[in-house]
Amino acid sequence: MVVLLTDFGQSEYVGVMKGIVYSICPTATVVDLCHEISPQCVIEGAWVLGNSVRYFPAGSVFCCVVDPGVGTQRRAVAVKAGEYYFVGPDNGLLWAAVSGLEAMDIREIEVPVGASRTFHGRDVFARVAARIENGGFEAVGRLVETMKKLEFYRDGREGMIVRIDRFGNVVTNLPASDQDQYRVMVGPHDGMLNFRETYDAARDGELFIIEGSCRTLELSVKNDSANDALKVAVGEKIQMA
Repeated sequence: MVVLLTDFGQSEYVGVMKGIVYSICPTATVVDLCHEISPQCVIEGAWVLGNSVRYFPAGSVFCCVVDPGVGTQRRAVAVKAGEYYFVGPDNGLLWAAVSGLEAMDIREIEVPVGASRTFHGRDVFARVAARIENGGFEAVGRLVETMKKLEFYRDGREGMIVRIDRFGNVVTNLPASDQDQYRVMVGPHDGMLNFRETYDAARDGELFIIEGSCRTLELSVKNDSANDALKVAVGEKIQMA
């Protein structure tokens, strides 16, 4: 199974990557994890990938392209970690997913001569993912010892915004702490917000806090967008005390 994660949206780039995979490995099953990562937002891509891997079967190959450094000297890598494989730019995108798994084998992928300087998803990553699906991991590149790390900032009750989803929910990396209210400080906002067990428990239009599916706190507005109200961005620090 080849699993795709990109910031390409509903574009032809996704279809072309699938065409490459099927051309090299016609028997592959290709699954779209997410193509709506915010453009060039490595933090968001890393968060989604890191929280999704465990729901896929062993042997899955994750082909991940959130790559603001495409065409530069940044490395391209393939990683075997635990029972999974990962292919993508060495910019921290893969770290949250692979760091919690055992026995990492990291390979540096050589970018072929003539590869597009703007579309390594097609000319590098999809091709390598398909070769791995065909059983050729060891042949994709030379063994290297390290890869770029990306850590989600957290210090006590201060963390960071890691995703803003399509509903406008502002996702943080802070766990719940069994409170009915939290003081939230992010950007110009500083105030007390109620914790709600479900979306339905909130009042219409209320800005509130809920525990999301990744078991971290999110800011939501019932039937509306929390981000429209807060105007924040992925990567910003947030306190929820």
